[in-house]
Amino acid sequence: MVRFLVYVTGDMHGCLDRLYDKEFRKLKKGDVLIVCGDFGFIFDGSKTEKQVINFLATRKFVTAFVEGTHDNLDYINSCRTTVWQGGMVHRIKGNLLHLMRGQVFYIDGQKFFTFGGGESTDRDMRVDNGLWWREEEPTPEEMADGARMLDETGCNVDFIITHEPPSLVKSAMLLRIGNTDRVNKLNGYLEEIGRSCTFKRWYFGSLHEDKVVTDRHTCVFKKVIPVSVKPQKLAEI
Repeated sequence: MVRFLVYVTGDMHGCLDRLYDKEFRKLKKGDVLIVCGDFGFIFDGSKTEKQVINFLATRKFVTAFVEGTHDNLDYINSCRTTVWQGGMVHRIKGNLLHLMRGQVFYIDGQKFFTFGGGESTDRDMRVDNGLWWREEEPTPEEMADGARMLDETGCNVDFIITHEPPSLVKSAMLLRIGNTDRVNKLNGYLEEIGRSCTFKRWYFGSLHEDKVVTDRHTCVFKKVIPVSVKPQKLAEI
């Protein structure tokens, strides 16, 4: 039986430096790296992006991501849909996978609920150059499907992986740094998910911090951290 070691990291935004970081290079055969949105290496179809896709596809570890607001959903949705570890994925190529919304994955005996998507704050600027996708905002049908999938688990999972956080967590983080509250309907949906189901830890990436927010919510950005039931001390970047 393959023994998985699961790691999470935050928004990569197509940054090549992240691929050379020592924490990334420590990944080994059988490991799974989950990116909490804005993977960014599938965005504008550049030659460099294609090279990165080929590179990650041939690694001995799996790179799997939920989408954020800077991922090319036309391309991602055109990829082959298949089942991986009990949930639906788009197989981008080889060992590079997109974890679809509202799925439950069984990895190393643990249940992972995934729900990507978000709402671009720079939408108007990106619409003109064709780099904004309406599909980044989850539909009511997708939200209902995610809720049904959780119902099938008895509303009990081990880990939740999203790009956006639930609304109360997002509000608290934004208020702490003096930002205007930008809670949207997806944050509200995730808040209800958090209230209605039992989970051990929730990882999200959209707010670009490496920070343990509560005893069950962790914001990830540049760190590559092993998935854990207990909150982990994250060094400031």
